[in-house]
Amino acid sequence: MKKDISTLKEEAKKNRKKILEMVYKANAGHPGGSLSVIDILTAIYTNEVDFTAKERSRVILSKGHATPALYAVLNQLGFISESEFDTFRKADSRLQGHPDKNKIPEIDANTGLLGQGLSIGIGMALGKKLKKDGNRVYVILGDGELHEGQVWEALMSAPHYKLDNLVAILDYNRLSSKDDVNKVMNLEPLRDKIKAFNWELMEINGHSMEEITEVLGKAKEIVEKPVFIIADTVKGKGVSFMENNPKWHSGGLKEEEYITGIKDIDTGGNNNG
Repeated sequence: MKKDISTLKEEAKKNRKKILEMVYKANAGHPGGSLSVIDILTAIYTNEVDFTAKERSRVILSKGHATPALYAVLNQLGFISESEFDTFRKADSRLQGHPDKNKIPEIDANTGLLGQGLSIGIGMALGKKLKKDGNRVYVILGDGELHEGQVWEALMSAPHYKLDNLVAILDYNRLSSKDDVNKVMNLEPLRDKIKAFNWELMEINGHSMEEITEVLGKAKEIVEKPVFIIADTVKGKGVSFMENNPKWHSGGLKEEEYITGIKDIDTGGNNNG
């Protein structure tokens, strides 16, 4: 059964705290991009993926370094215990720094070598077309990842195969590990480029649960074209000292930073807006 907006917002708020917990305990991780994508992941995994079904929709976190967000949601769904957070990024742990489907079967692809996720998603979408199973493939991309040439080859091929069961979502927080992503290599005019490749383009506030759920519904109405959703997000969303600061692309948390971050999330309501 699908969850309502208020429930999704509350789950996303809890998941933000879990992200900080993992990064604090490991003294390592990628908190900024995890916080920017968590609303999207919470909505998709909660309402669009039925893990009890024989055939289900697939989710590929192509920006695989955002595992704290992925593990937080899988914990929400009961596939990871909270006690496992203590093992995040440790040797032989299931909770590696990048997703490993060999350790956690609910993960659909090993990612983190940026640029490959959309190609994997196209293969899955083609397979689902052949099987006519009616499910979808969701691929979450990072904006810095769009500097990889393989992404653009994939962007060219998906419309060729008319993959209307494929949804690519760009976590467009506009910051890479060091600087503004468009200063490193300008992606703009991004919307024109995506349209020129013949994708159905949609754009949302990636922290508005209302807009996220609405656009996921709209994506199902598109035929004979893949859907590309630009989600405008904030790196480090919900934690005051992390927001829009490339320093927090990666790194650990001191105790006082962890405490401040939790307070920010608690006092910031659902962090959607």
